[in-house]
Amino acid sequence: MTREKTVFITGASSGIGAATAKAAVAAGWNVGLMARSADKLDSLVQELGEASLAVAGDATDLGAQESAIARVASHFGGIDAAFANAGMGVDTPGTEAGDPREWRRMIDLNIMALLYTARVALPELRKTKGQLVLTGSVAGKLHILGSIYGATKWFVHGYAGNMAQEMREWGGRCTLIAPGMVDTPFFSEPKPDKLQPEDIANAVIFALSQPERASISEITVMPTG
Repeated sequence: MTREKTVFITGASSGIGAATAKAAVAAGWNVGLMARSADKLDSLVQELGEASLAVAGDATDLGAQESAIARVASHFGGIDAAFANAGMGVDTPGTEAGDPREWRRMIDLNIMALLYTARVALPELRKTKGQLVLTGSVAGKLHILGSIYGATKWFVHGYAGNMAQEMREWGGRCTLIAPGMVDTPFFSEPKPDKLQPEDIANAVIFALSQPERASISEITVMPTG
């Protein structure tokens, strides 16, 4: 199989990120994988083979993302897509009862880390007229009783639209993926009757597989149940 394109993925060690890495390799892509868990990344690379490169690091660290992008671009000869997927929720919801320390960690990951991915990837994506993919959420489309997590995803949705406008000027594309509830480690209890990570991975690959003339601005994926 000829591999001509490379996608960089944050939050790649489990859940949607790992499923997308597997789907991308199956579709003929190279994958650069970033997450904090070096052991999980190494196991994933053993499964995926030479089409994958693991770069362990914290996505909330701008320098770590700069180094990761540089390594992936050097290793595979460029980057054609970046998937800003890393994210988290909170254990204690609400404003009055919530934990401000959790808010800070969530905002750093859901917003700042996503901005860092865009910042470090854009110079490479300009070279390839590439694509930026962002993990939003249905929680970023609805008003949910005081949800601070949902508010971070509203930011992602607004930013995705803004980036689509900016990237269009030089032939790039930005796609927002908005899942409903997905059975991933994001939740403390399994959700077997909800979406599976592979469902979201399929949506990402669909967006990445479109011809240059077609831009998929948003894909919302909901469980049927």
